[in-house]
Amino acid sequence: MVSGDTILFTLILVSGLNVARYVSTLRTLLTVMREAHPLLYQQVDGRGFFTSHGNVSKQVRLFHYLRYNEHLQHHEPVFVKKCSKVKRLFILSSALILLTIVMLFAVLIFNL
Repeated sequence: MVSGDTILFTLILVSGLNVARYVSTLRTLLTVMREAHPLLYQQVDGRGFFTSHGNVSKQVRLFHYLRYNEHLQHHEPVFVKKCSKVKRLFILSSALILLTIVMLFAVLIFNL
């Protein structure tokens, strides 16, 4: 029988890999965005997006841009594809992290 610790370790590993995929895809989206949509690149502070002094309110602008599917009206197919992939990976990573947290609490409660 599979223990809860093994399931939790596997979920943490899979969640970590998906977050790494998400960040990598987000970096490529910012690179594509620089050429395809320069105004949005400036609005989301593309150059300082991953720095420690990055402006969170500007980063939220990209989240809302993807959330409301504004990217679907863009003329550049590579940009639209990258935006869709970032959105899918964000949803997947968020769901996996939430599931991992729920499993962590379940393992903690049942092992007490």
